[in-house]
Amino acid sequence: MSAAHLTAVLFSNHLRYDPENPDHPGNDHFVISKGHASPLLYSLYKALGVIDDDQLLSLREMGSPLEGHPAPVEGLPWVEVATGSLGQGLPIGLGMALGLRLRGLPGRVWVLLGDSEMSEGSVWEAMANASHHEVGNLIGILDMNRLGQRGPTMLGWDGDAYVARAEAFGWQSIQVDGHDVAAIDDAYELAAGADQPTLVVARTVKGWGVSFLENQGGHHGKAVAKDQKDQAIKELGGQRSLNLVPPAPPEAAESSEEPGSYQRPTFSEPIATRKAFGQALAALAPSRPDLVVLDGEVSNSTYTEVFEEVEAERFLEMYIAEQCMVGAAVGLQAVGLTPVAATFAAFLTRAYDFVRMAAVSRADMALSGSHAGVSIGEDGPSQMGLEDLAMMRAVHGSTVLYPADGNATVSLVSQMVDRPGISYLRTTREDTPQLYGPDEELPIGGSKTLRAGDDDRATIIGAGVTLFEALKAAESLSEDGISVRVVDAYSIKPIDEETIRQASRETGLLVVVEDHWIEGGLGDAVLAALTSDGSPLTGKVVKLAVTDMPGSGPPEEMREWAGLSASRIVEAVEKNL
Repeated sequence: MSAAHLTAVLFSNHLRYDPENPDHPGNDHFVISKGHASPLLYSLYKALGVIDDDQLLSLREMGSPLEGHPAPVEGLPWVEVATGSLGQGLPIGLGMALGLRLRGLPGRVWVLLGDSEMSEGSVWEAMANASHHEVGNLIGILDMNRLGQRGPTMLGWDGDAYVARAEAFGWQSIQVDGHDVAAIDDAYELAAGADQPTLVVARTVKGWGVSFLENQGGHHGKAVAKDQKDQAIKELGGQRSLNLVPPAPPEAAESSEEPGSYQRPTFSEPIATRKAFGQALAALAPSRPDLVVLDGEVSNSTYTEVFEEVEAERFLEMYIAEQCMVGAAVGLQAVGLTPVAATFAAFLTRAYDFVRMAAVSRADMALSGSHAGVSIGEDGPSQMGLEDLAMMRAVHGSTVLYPADGNATVSLVSQMVDRPGISYLRTTREDTPQLYGPDEELPIGGSKTLRAGDDDRATIIGAGVTLFEALKAAESLSEDGISVRVVDAYSIKPIDEETIRQASRETGLLVVVEDHWIEGGLGDAVLAALTSDGSPLTGKVVKLAVTDMPGSGPPEEMREWAGLSASRIVEAVEKNL
């Protein structure tokens, strides 16, 4: 109710939008970052005439698209992204605004913010990046109603403080009375004509228009009591049928770019998979004008700098702002682009809520985490991605990949940019030898059996850097008369269940080796594969993984310490046969 005037003026006078054609290329975009205000959003859709009374009254019912917080579900094509986890709307809106600019489209992005979420660091990450990237087509509307869920917000009605902060971040800022429709109209006019991002700071009253609700705490997320309903409706002006007709979007056509050809990079010498990842993206760039790469100020480590060298306009430096980076990627895909975002695997943990919400948004995007495991060596545990496989496996509909060499990386990158949902590629810091030829295809959901025989007594399953330790261990065991199988489980999710079950049936012992915490990674994916059909385990599974807090040291010594080296794998096989 505090934001009703703000949105009514926007939808009737300034949001250039065709509700009958949500995909119109000239449309503006609206993100309701304060997703708990979903009844307001759905009421606006009713006023636009795209849903009816019966649909509106299905709010929060099982099977209704009108969920408690908005999400882009079937039957609700006007919602582009999911919100409700606060602090996400502005980073997503930034990505949309950048994407419209990259596509040469005239749309503006309007983001309705709650004052409580202005405490979120992700909001200020987006504020800084928006001004740095000179995103003039992004407008934030701050519903400054003073009251949060449990009481007053940090700044209350101190609009001057919000203005000062926004201006310090390089934004134009305009203060208005959020219930004065003429003042709101003028503010939006100024914002729409600016060449810099704008924050409209609107002083509003929570529960506006109803005497017993106005500026009162204790009503957040609660329906009006039944015996007070009639009084509330009367004070609001009685039952009416309000209609909004937004301005028509301008005619627009995307700037056309003829796709070039794709020349697949190939490798014959040792190369770090992180470097192969960058070269794979650069090779895709000419044939994929929709491809946009984002990085968190580590492009000389993730090697996205290779992409930047060939496509600087489609490379977005988001600096040390991983939440904003992932949020912007969600916004980019919402306006029809294909984002790939990269940083150290360890630092993606900081953005995990954005990854989780990206799945709720049904987003299609790719993420890459470099510097995984104790194998990064001397930098120590603060830089070691040891949780990433577990957290990415837990994301709904995700794909989790871990290539061992350069040619495998190229094959997987070319697939993940076209894969629905959220795809994650784990890369290795050190150079690794080539296992696969330049034309080798590694289908997602598959695996590669690198060594096998009729007399195999165990199977060693590895991925990425541990695969080479597994192969050395197999050779050492062979010299002692023990034949073992070696499987490259490069696709951790979806995992090749049939190959793993076959290995268990035929060899009896599976030894899984991973440079990751023992919880939630490859070992647990293997166990899940063995039991997914409900059958009991018939063989034995041994998990070799990181179990103690690491320190610093050379990669080989760190793997030996963690129990992941060839010699330690040999010990584990011999002990468990």
